[in-house]
Amino acid sequence: SRAQNKVAKTDVMTLIEDLKWRELHADCTDLDALSKRLEEGPLTLYCGFDPTGDTLHVGHLMGQLTLRRFQLAGHRPLALAGGATGMVGDPSGKSAERNLLTREQLTHNVSSIKKQLARLLDFECAENPAQLVDNADWTAPLSFLDFLRDVGKHFSVNAMLAKDSVKSRMDGDSGISYTEFSYQLLQAYDFHHLRETHQCELQIGGSDQWGNITAGTDLIRKKSGSTAWGWTFPLITKADGTKFGKTEGGAVWLDPQKTSPYKFYQFFVNTEDAKVVEYLKKFTFLSRAEIEEFEVHHLENPHRREAHKALAREVTRIVHGQDALDAAIKASEILFGAEIGETSEETFKDVVGEVPTKEITASQLEADGNTLIELLVHSGLCPSKGQARKDIQGGGIYVNNVKSPDINRAITSSDLLFGKYLLLRKGKRSYTVLKLS
Repeated sequence: SRAQNKVAKTDVMTLIEDLKWRELHADCTDLDALSKRLEEGPLTLYCGFDPTGDTLHVGHLMGQLTLRRFQLAGHRPLALAGGATGMVGDPSGKSAERNLLTREQLTHNVSSIKKQLARLLDFECAENPAQLVDNADWTAPLSFLDFLRDVGKHFSVNAMLAKDSVKSRMDGDSGISYTEFSYQLLQAYDFHHLRETHQCELQIGGSDQWGNITAGTDLIRKKSGSTAWGWTFPLITKADGTKFGKTEGGAVWLDPQKTSPYKFYQFFVNTEDAKVVEYLKKFTFLSRAEIEEFEVHHLENPHRREAHKALAREVTRIVHGQDALDAAIKASEILFGAEIGETSEETFKDVVGEVPTKEITASQLEADGNTLIELLVHSGLCPSKGQARKDIQGGGIYVNNVKSPDINRAITSSDLLFGKYLLLRKGKRSYTVLKLS
């Protein structure tokens, strides 16, 4: 995207400094040594995404965007879809055992997630193209005995029990199964395999992945004596410390069929004031100077919500593309009185989902004497015909966002948008959609 292309390929120390400024550094196995390695030239890094569902959500963006930041600095990113680890389930951050998925579910989920991973990374560039890998490709052929002998013997049960992800579950009521307890061995083996086959030297992930990542660096050191690093970024939270990425309607998904680009855009527009600058740093490729300018505007004129709109624009463009962003903005503007014009039915449906909707039959619409006054009462925008008449005469009534001052105006099927919708508005922000049933 254009936003991503604004980032210049600067020296690698600037990358580390930029990640720290963006608050994308929670921990690193050896920051000084990693910094020196980055000075020597490009390296390969990876981040894993388990296919527990057929779409990723906004919480997964941190891994993808961080991979992209490294790629823009000249490094080669690997995006790992966990076709094998997804069968086990990562206990990190979970208070109870996951439901195990079937192979058919996992195959479908991996296929869907790979498409989403491909949107944010550049797989076509000549110097350092991204690559998608699936850990089922190298884990499935292993026998249980081979895995115990070649991997399990390098792990101390004492050390495994000391991992936070395991300790928290051991201390809870539900405990942890041997299946999930073994997850860190599988993730460690992934890192070792990628170190051997792709010269992958760095694994990144959320701070809840620290135990799994360090298990990998330890396995690499014990089996091959090679150097490898782990880098974690903080988990994203809301201002009250609760989990990021949830709304009243559920999770905010990256799949446009599950969370429309309009609702995705609105999610970021409605970011809490206390978090908007932080999210600009973490979720966009805007430069430090641009973000600091938005921060000044936000502090001086928070009511204008310039930072919120910039955040929503950039993230929606990155995830869904310019056309989807344009449609999302158009839908938002309709709810602020903009002309409907060439809006698509798909975009208008997003508007319908945001305002009260009442059904009306064709016979009701075409009935004799059925005027705008009648429909205003039917819609609930006006409590009576007398009030409807006053509102029309006062210039406060709009049909499809066009002012309608005629108290005798008849409404017919020709007024319907897409043959089925009528958008009525009273004043600046009171809307109702009448939908032909």
